[in-house]
Amino acid sequence: MTPAAHYTKGDDGAVRCRLCPQGCHIPKGSHGSCLTRRNNGGQLEVVTYGRLRAMATDPIEKKPLFHYYPGSTSFSIASAGCNLLCPFCQNHALARISRCEDALRMGPRVTPPSQVVEAAGATGAKSIAFTYSEPTLQFEYARDVAQAAAGTGLELVFVTNGQISAGPARELAGFIHAANVDLKAFSEKSYSEKLGGHFKTTCKAIEILHKEGVWVEVTTLVIPGFNDSDDELTRMALYLVELSPEIPWHLSRFHPAYKWKDKAPTPVETLHRARKIALESGLRYVYTGNIPGDDGEKTRCPGCQAVVIDRRGFVLEGQRTADGRCRECGHRIAGVGLR
Repeated sequence: MTPAAHYTKGDDGAVRCRLCPQGCHIPKGSHGSCLTRRNNGGQLEVVTYGRLRAMATDPIEKKPLFHYYPGSTSFSIASAGCNLLCPFCQNHALARISRCEDALRMGPRVTPPSQVVEAAGATGAKSIAFTYSEPTLQFEYARDVAQAAAGTGLELVFVTNGQISAGPARELAGFIHAANVDLKAFSEKSYSEKLGGHFKTTCKAIEILHKEGVWVEVTTLVIPGFNDSDDELTRMALYLVELSPEIPWHLSRFHPAYKWKDKAPTPVETLHRARKIALESGLRYVYTGNIPGDDGEKTRCPGCQAVVIDRRGFVLEGQRTADGRCRECGHRIAGVGLR
C-alpha cells in the first residue's frame, strides 16, 4: 500500500485524514468514509492507489474544457471512489464503493505511473485527465504521474467536485495544469443535506486553483427544483464574475440517473435562460451542455460576437483564431493553447 499524503496521528493509533473536508477520524484497522484510505497500524494508506478501473482517450471537450488546447485529446483514467453522495451521480457505478474489500479489488494490479505516461504518449494525447470518479482521492497517484510526465510535454487535468482541503489544493496546483470544477449548487444547505459535502470548500478550491495559475473552467449540472432558480443561477454567475469574467461556465442538462431517476430532464429553455442570466451578469464564456447542436456550444468573441471556435457535441468543427486572438477583430480569447 502507498502512504497517504495528508493526515495527522492521534491517540491509540488513530489518524485524522486531512485531504478533504470530511476530516475522517479513523481508528486502527478502519477506513475513511470514502473507503479509499485505511489505517494500517497507525499509518494511513491509500487502498486504491494506481488500481485503475477506467482508461480511455477522450476529446478534451468532453471534460469539458473548451479553452484548454481545443481539439486535443486527453488520456483519461480513473480509480473508484468519491467523497460526495450525489443522488444524481452520472458515474455512480464507478464512484461508489460499497465495502472496503471492494476497494482492494478496484483493479487487477497497480498500474505504475510511468506506464500511464507511456500509454498516454502513444495515443498522441496532449494531457492526462483524472476524471470519471473523484480525482482528489487519487491525489498521491496523480502527484506521481505528474513526476513521471515531467519533461514529456504531457500535462495533467483534473475533473473534480472541488471537495479538497486548502493545503492539499495548493499542493495540487503545483502539479496540474487545468481543472474543471463542479459547482453543484450555491448553498451550504444543498451541499450538506443533498450531497454530503461542504459548499464553501468547493468555492475555496476554485479560488485557490485560479489564483495559483491553474486554468479553471466550472460546470453546473442544472437540475429542475434543485439549483435552477433565477436567484441561485444569478448568485453563481456573479460569484464567478468576481473571480474573473473569463472563467468559462458550462451549464449542463440533467438527465434522470441513479437515485433521481424519477425527476424530469432539464428543459432546454431552462439552459437557455441560465445562459442568458450568466452572460448578462458579466461572464464572457458561457456554454450549454448535453444539447448537441445548440448555439451555446460555440465560443463567441467577447469583442465582436463572431464564432471563433465552432463545436458540435465534443467535436471541434472550426477554429477562427490567430495567436489566440479573434481573426475578425483581434480581441484576445481567454485560454491555454489556442492557436
